[in-house]
Amino acid sequence: MTAHATDTLLWARRGTLAAEINETHKNAAYLGDLPLPADLRATSDLSAAVAGAEVLVMAVPSHGYREVLAAVAAEVPHDVPIVSLSKGIEQSTLMRMTEVTADVLPNHDRSIIGALTGPNLAKEIVQGQPAATVIAIQDEATASMLQQLYMAPRFRVYTIADVIGAESAGAVKNVMAIAAGMAVGKGFGDNTLATLITRSLVEMTRLGVAMGGDQRTFMGLAGVGDLVATCNSTQSRNHKVGVGLGRGRSLDEIVSEMNMVAEGVKSTRGVLALADRHGVEMPIAQQVGRVLYDGVDPADALHELMTREAKREYPH
Repeated sequence: MTAHATDTLLWARRGTLAAEINETHKNAAYLGDLPLPADLRATSDLSAAVAGAEVLVMAVPSHGYREVLAAVAAEVPHDVPIVSLSKGIEQSTLMRMTEVTADVLPNHDRSIIGALTGPNLAKEIVQGQPAATVIAIQDEATASMLQQLYMAPRFRVYTIADVIGAESAGAVKNVMAIAAGMAVGKGFGDNTLATLITRSLVEMTRLGVAMGGDQRTFMGLAGVGDLVATCNSTQSRNHKVGVGLGRGRSLDEIVSEMNMVAEGVKSTRGVLALADRHGVEMPIAQQVGRVLYDGVDPADALHELMTREAKREYPH
C-alpha cells in the first residue's frame, strides 16, 4: 500500500517473480490477474532491498523471519522503523515477531519496532476495496509518520501503542480461523460460526491480556476485526485448511496444494505453549491442536467443546 505514496522496493526470493512484477506489474501465483501499482519495483537481492531504506517492512512468514532479518542485520541502521506484517509465533522461542526483531538487532530502538495488522485480505486491498488497518508501535512520531505513509482514500489507518496485544491477536486469530473452517467443512451454519467466533474472541483476549496486552486492542481492528474477516473468508489460507480438515482431508494433502503459508498450522503449537506458560484456558485452540497434531476427527473435537462443563459466560 505504500507504493502510491513513496518509492517502494519489494524483495522476492525468486528472481523470476521479481522480474514478473517489474515487467508485467502482476504476481500471478499469489494475486492472479490483479494489477500491481506501476511504480512498485522488485528485486531478488536482499541487500539491495534493504540498502537505503527509510522504513523496513517485514512480510516474511514467522518460520523464516529470523533467518531473513539476520542475513541483513549489519545493514539495517538502528534508527530505521521496522514494521512486521507476520502474524505468527516463532516455534523455538515463542517470541512474537517484534521480539525476534529486537533479538536479532539488539541495538535497535525498540520503540520504532512495530506491527501492521487488521482485516486486510490481500486481494481486496489490491482491488482498492475500502478497508482499515492498525499500526501498533510505541513511538508516537513514528506512528504518525507511518500512518500518513499508508493512508489512502480507500485504506484507513489507525495507530495504537499496544504491540503485544496486536501481535498476539494476529497469531491467535489464525488458529481460530482453522476452527471456523472446520465448522464450515462439516456443513454447520451461521449459529455455529457466530458461536465459534465469539468464544474465539474470548480466548484471544484472555491470552493477550495475560501476556501484557491492552483489552481494548481485542475489541478493535487487530482483534475482532481481523478475527471476523479471517474466520469468514474463503480467501483466508487458515480457513481453507480448516475446511479441508472438516471435509476429511489430511493436513499433508491440504498443505501440499497451497502455494502460501497458513501460519495457523505452525502457530497453534506456539499459542498453546504460551497459554500453558501464562496459565490461560483456551479450549478452542486446544481442540484445533488435537486435530492438527494428533489426528483427531474435527467432529470429535467439536463434541469435546460442546460437552464441556456448563459455566457462566463471563466471571463475576
